[in-house]
Amino acid sequence: MMGAERRSMVMSEAEKRMTAYHEAGHAIVGMTVPEHDPVYKVTIIPRGRALGVTQFLPEQDRYSFSKRRLESVITTLFGGRIAEELIFGPEAVTTGASNDIERATEVARNMVTKWGLSDKLGPLTYSEETGEVFLGRSVTQHKQVSDVTAHAIDEEIRHLIEANYKRAREILTSALDKLHLMAEALIKYETIGEEQLRDIMAGKVPKPPADWDDTLSNKPPKASTEGPVAGGPVIPAGQH
Repeated sequence: MMGAERRSMVMSEAEKRMTAYHEAGHAIVGMTVPEHDPVYKVTIIPRGRALGVTQFLPEQDRYSFSKRRLESVITTLFGGRIAEELIFGPEAVTTGASNDIERATEVARNMVTKWGLSDKLGPLTYSEETGEVFLGRSVTQHKQVSDVTAHAIDEEIRHLIEANYKRAREILTSALDKLHLMAEALIKYETIGEEQLRDIMAGKVPKPPADWDDTLSNKPPKASTEGPVAGGPVIPAGQH
């Protein structure tokens, strides 16, 4: 789904370590918040445009999403950035979370303006695209809200983002031991699956993956990293 591995991309050990903590942050938060898809795999091997991936595997088809579930998605998207900040400090936070921030903001905006999930603004739609479709694009978009309402929408979006950002920080602050365990496992194995994730969440040093060749541990590791395109959770299109 994510494309072929790009093992030819070689980056510094420092960048590889940053990526490991970033992806571990996504995974731990995703496994802690309610109603989130289970984590299937975490890797710091670049695939496609993603330079590190925390992959969540839905247990069943879903056609609608609860407010609780959507807030869990937002919280998980910020797990990577917060992990970077907690481990390396605010001044070391990278651009790797840019796509995570974009997606979290999109989910929050849809919750407020399309899905009626804001307690303050109520079950109303605050934007609507109209006009003929030409070459696959909407021609016009009319402004449907006053400046006062637009300000209220922005405040509600900010409130959603800040509340879930804070929740992600609290989760990772209380799980620093697991964050270190997972990051070190990713640095060593590059890809970990459900068995390793269960060990880590139980506070245990994870067993090697089934296909792990222990002789590789004596060779210089292949480094990979996240760049401006973040490798956050794979979010089903229906949540946008």
